[in-house]
Formats: sequence, C-alpha cells, structure tokens
Amino acid sequence: MKLTEIRQQGYQALINALGVAGTLRFLQQLEVGYGDYTKERHQWLNQVTIDDFRNYVKQKKVE
Repeated sequence: MKLTEIRQQGYQALINALGVAGTLRFLQQLEVGYGDYTKERHQWLNQVTIDDFRNYVKQKKVE
C-alpha cells in the first residue's frame, strides 16, 4: 500500500469515527515536534529512579 493510500484511508477512518468537524478539530491539535527526543529523553529518564516511579504509580492508584 502506498503512503498516499494509507493517508487517505486514515483520513476516512477519522471522518467515519469523528465526522468532518471532529476530524478537523483533531487534526488542528497535531503539531510538529521539535528537538531530539532520543538525546533529550536521557536527561529526564536519568533523573527518575525506580523508587520514584513506583511511588508515582502508587499515588496515581490512590487518586
């Protein structure tokens, strides 16, 4: 399947699920990212310990 066909089918799936107005609203929310996720993720991943993550999950279960 060509990329144009995938894109067309994707748009059609969105329209079928959300309608034209909903599809337009959804597409307006998409934005092009910036930066280098692969490099930057190490900066914030290295700051979180397993215990930090475990405590975060426990806290979310209580909420």
